[in-house]
Amino acid sequence: MAAAGIATDEKRFAGAVAALVFGAIAMGASVLFVRWADVGPYASAFWRVFLALPFLWAWMRIESRGAARARQLDLPILLAGLFFTGDLFFWHLAILGTTVANATFLATTSPIWVALGAWLVLSETVAARILIGLALCILGGFALVGESYGYVPQRLNGDLYGLATAVFFGSYVLAVRAARARHGAAQVMFTSTAITAACLFVIALAFEPRILPHSAQGFGALVALAVISQVGGQGLVAVALGTLPATFSSLVIFLEAIAAATFGWLLLGEALGLAQALGGVLILIGIWVARPRAGERFEAGP
Repeated sequence: MAAAGIATDEKRFAGAVAALVFGAIAMGASVLFVRWADVGPYASAFWRVFLALPFLWAWMRIESRGAARARQLDLPILLAGLFFTGDLFFWHLAILGTTVANATFLATTSPIWVALGAWLVLSETVAARILIGLALCILGGFALVGESYGYVPQRLNGDLYGLATAVFFGSYVLAVRAARARHGAAQVMFTSTAITAACLFVIALAFEPRILPHSAQGFGALVALAVISQVGGQGLVAVALGTLPATFSSLVIFLEAIAAATFGWLLLGEALGLAQALGGVLILIGIWVARPRAGERFEAGP
């Protein structure tokens, strides 16, 4: 019986890590769809979450069959929706206010805030190997950015927006982690995404000259952004957060940066050099070092 239980736990752990990996890759693909969409950044952020809602609703209906229905809206889900709004809002401000390299690197510091919040709010133990893995991942993220990173006083506001992006995304991970203790992944995703969509609709109306796409290609890119990056990417992350500690999960999400760089190289003609390759290796090593050990891998969740 004990051997069977260990085997089940191992499969559960492997499944959760696989969900995180594929979720990070799907989120990394968002850079392609945003480039191909023919609307502004806030409009694309709104369509990303709004067009995802029918798919998330269908997933939630399937998930809730035969299960007791829990209250759909509570504080962690509400915060997840608001934090994800802040993440997308400040991410786009960072892109507009500083270099893409600066914005990307500063946004990848979110695991620092996840580790701090997991320790203070969720009472998760942050072991020394987690901190070592975090340091390696941060170094890897810096190497991925390469020589294009740099400080310019005129871009200070944009750099601060990039840092705000990291804080909001880290807070989003913690909120989803807390929500998954009481709710299924689909319910968390649908309700929080609906909140984000409502907030981003107001933001898009205020900041964008137009919201509707002007071409079939632009509309297709927005649908792909919603289905692949929001439903697939964020959804798989929500699934994994029902099992894995928040801090380790945030490190695996670093793979999003590797995926984005790879997609840019393969499909957008953006160069990759030795430094970027080294950065990817450092991130993989950091994730391996920080991996949960037996007896601390699993957390209760629906």
